[in-house]
Amino acid sequence: FRLVSRRDWDAVKRDIKPIYTAPSPDAAVAALDEFEEKWGAKHGAVIRLWRNAWDEFTPFLDYDVEIRTMICSTNAIESLNARYRRAIRARGHFPTEQAAMKCLYLVTRSLDPTGTGRARWTMRWKPVINAFAITFGDRWPGAETY
Repeated sequence: FRLVSRRDWDAVKRDIKPIYTAPSPDAAVAALDEFEEKWGAKHGAVIRLWRNAWDEFTPFLDYDVEIRTMICSTNAIESLNARYRRAIRARGHFPTEQAAMKCLYLVTRSLDPTGTGRARWTMRWKPVINAFAITFGDRWPGAETY
């Protein structure tokens, strides 16, 4: 959003969302055309950026909706990675790989000490896990047993 003035951020975010949530490349092109009609005069650089990167963007639309949602929502993943890095930095070194894994396990468990959020987490990520198991069955461990 470095190409959009701050007061237009919310409106542009709302109008650009149909492009990357489109069910097919044709629908994404139609959404981009609508976006260009509304914002082309004011924010032409954004349109040019999307058009120039279109060939790199369209393979993204081949994934299931669940996988695309996970790719676009990295805040939870980045938060978890930041906590892992902080724990590893505080510890310094690990005598064995098992000790490192135990530290990461304890960090993960400490995120939800009561265990009540675990059921919610599982339900929220279950469709994504299923989509990954189907799409990447050859690379997903244990996918053949689902």
